[in-house]
Amino acid sequence: MATQYKSATEYIEHHLGFFTKPAEGGGFWSINVDSVVTAVLLGSIGLGLLWWVVRGATAGVPGKRQAFVELLIGFIDDQVKGIFHHGDRNKFIAPAALTVFVWIVLMNSMDFLPADWVAAAFGLIGVHAWRIVPTADVNTTFALSLSVFAMMIWFSIAAKGLGGWIHELFCAPFGGHPLLWPANFLFNCVEYISKPLSHSLRLFGNMYAGEILFLLLWMWAANSSFAQDYFGGFIVSVLLGLGWAIFHILIVLLQAYIFMMLTIVYISMAHEHH
Repeated sequence: MATQYKSATEYIEHHLGFFTKPAEGGGFWSINVDSVVTAVLLGSIGLGLLWWVVRGATAGVPGKRQAFVELLIGFIDDQVKGIFHHGDRNKFIAPAALTVFVWIVLMNSMDFLPADWVAAAFGLIGVHAWRIVPTADVNTTFALSLSVFAMMIWFSIAAKGLGGWIHELFCAPFGGHPLLWPANFLFNCVEYISKPLSHSLRLFGNMYAGEILFLLLWMWAANSSFAQDYFGGFIVSVLLGLGWAIFHILIVLLQAYIFMMLTIVYISMAHEHH
């Protein structure tokens, strides 16, 4: 399908278009419906599958599904145990980390679906722009990171009290002298702002780059000398896509793991007193 476009730029721009519901007058409050719907659907599927497996868990010899979920939960719990030392991790932190990891893995994994197949499927119902990878949309990753940021502020105030948090904002790390308050506040503002920025842009950048590379590989194969031969072009496309997909599995899992670990670290740091 890549050959129907006049240029690689046109092909890529088409597949990177969003199904957007514009706000009145357009602008900031427009909603990328595809990112929201796909993210919510995948989150529901992920939580539903975990609930289904846990609900049917037995104390005897576990089946393959139960064994896999137990390994996953044990792995996440070990990561949380090594970082969070400020109370009962099973009350909120470990379940939140498990939710974040599973959800982001599912969203990242949408990158493995061939873009042309997705476009053709949605084209049948009259939708000509649908981004299937929510984490390749910076709005999604910023929403996730801002949610973590809000939890970090909430836990910080819960652990230190509102007065303690404000005191730390102006009196750490350089000391409590009034002349140092502006420097402390500026330093803390930079730290607070940098966390959601780096948290979101790291995930977005890696997934967006992966999406671009998949599109370039399909386009290159479709316009190569093999493209004159259907089977030759098909084989080239499959080999190129498979090679990058195998490597991309590592990126999909690694980025979900990094996002989860930073979530745990930020919440753990919010409990610490300076």
